[in-house]
Amino acid sequence: MQRALKCALPSFAIFIATACLSPCVAAEPLAEHVVLVTVDGLPAYLLDDPSAVLPNIRGLAERGSRAAGMIVSNPSVTWPNHTTLVTGVYPAKHGVLFNGLLERPGLGVPVKVDPRRDKLELVQVPTLFDILHQQGKTSAGINWPCTRNSKTLGIDFPDSPESLDHTTPELIAELKESGAVPEEAFKTFGSLSAPARDRIWTLAACHVIRTRKPNFMMFHLLNVDGTHHKYGPKSAAGYSAVAYADSCVGDLLDAIDEAGIADKTAVIIVSDHGFIPIPKSLRPNVLLRKAGLLTVEGKSVATAKVYAVPEGGTALVYLTSPDTADADREQAIAAFQGQEGIDEVLTPEAFGELGLPTPMQSRQAPDLVLSAKDGYGFNADPIGEEFVIAAEGTPGTHGFLSTNPRMNAVFVAAGAGVRKGTRLDIVENVSVAPTIARLLGVLLESADGEPLAGILQDSSDAVRSTGLNK
Repeated sequence: MQRALKCALPSFAIFIATACLSPCVAAEPLAEHVVLVTVDGLPAYLLDDPSAVLPNIRGLAERGSRAAGMIVSNPSVTWPNHTTLVTGVYPAKHGVLFNGLLERPGLGVPVKVDPRRDKLELVQVPTLFDILHQQGKTSAGINWPCTRNSKTLGIDFPDSPESLDHTTPELIAELKESGAVPEEAFKTFGSLSAPARDRIWTLAACHVIRTRKPNFMMFHLLNVDGTHHKYGPKSAAGYSAVAYADSCVGDLLDAIDEAGIADKTAVIIVSDHGFIPIPKSLRPNVLLRKAGLLTVEGKSVATAKVYAVPEGGTALVYLTSPDTADADREQAIAAFQGQEGIDEVLTPEAFGELGLPTPMQSRQAPDLVLSAKDGYGFNADPIGEEFVIAAEGTPGTHGFLSTNPRMNAVFVAAGAGVRKGTRLDIVENVSVAPTIARLLGVLLESADGEPLAGILQDSSDAVRSTGLNK
């Protein structure tokens, strides 16, 4: 049976009205359709691990191109990196630093992260699907972050709390009426297991491919990430989750074939970050409490002149009282320096090299960044006396600085417009959106990255991908 490969296209946010004052058509399209698939939490090192069962993803790599690994964006967490994948810019520009929007409730009050926000509130630059919409091309997103209530996605089933409330109504109706997804699944969706939700999203994506044939499809599988958090990478459960994700990719390839577009489709398989085992957990808010920079009532933070928001292998630290900010910053740095498990205490002067915004550039930006050593991860707990505790319940995490090679993500591409047999070394995820744009024949002028020219065919190219054929 034929198996087709699709590349994924990014989402473009706020400057859609001005992003393409000049024509956005770059060149003749190399593909009519691109499917971008993210397997959340799939490290690059598993692609060559013989214990990882990945026949569909490895088959695409054999019939197309791959990289040894893909450097991700900081922070190396889900929503920031999914946004980079569809904008081609670092978080310093697109503004997404968390799995949600940072809120500052007031002076001396701890910051918090709200995931219940629309695309236009989260993403500060145009996305690829914004540009495609301007060119009359269609896009769809299934479980893709930072797309809620987007005006430029034809079909959307967003990665968002209460996602069904923000899913394109026609899609839900079609899935129920056609029997593609059992109606009961929608009634119990919020309580379904992670593999069951991945299954629902896969069924929805396959339906959209067969019936809508969008020019650009974004599809996000989540179960591997949750399993690696709970059991750790290279665990028996982790390997099972990876094999299941690969089977979902196989279902997508079958849907592309059944839609009759296998010879016109490029498929790109990536991940948003890698994974590291963490036997120990660090509690920076305990240090801040002991330094008198935050107070607690019961088990919750009551006031905080300084507060640390954990992101796995990093913690983003925020000052909340402008009148005492300079003194608070120095006191916090003194509390953190020299502590077990903390590799670096980074100030805004270092943020540019990390692709992060400074406080002068964005209210989402932290005042300090804590970087953990391998084997340690941060948590938000302010209670207790110990800064370092056993990491119970989370034996694996991500969020480490992107310079850590174990944060490297997967990159595989095959199908229309993709060369066969190209093996790149290390690439950056800011190149994914420009590569998809080139495949679809549009320009992504705002991107920090460049198209991966080494994997793309030209008119005289004799080394073509064998596409989706097994």
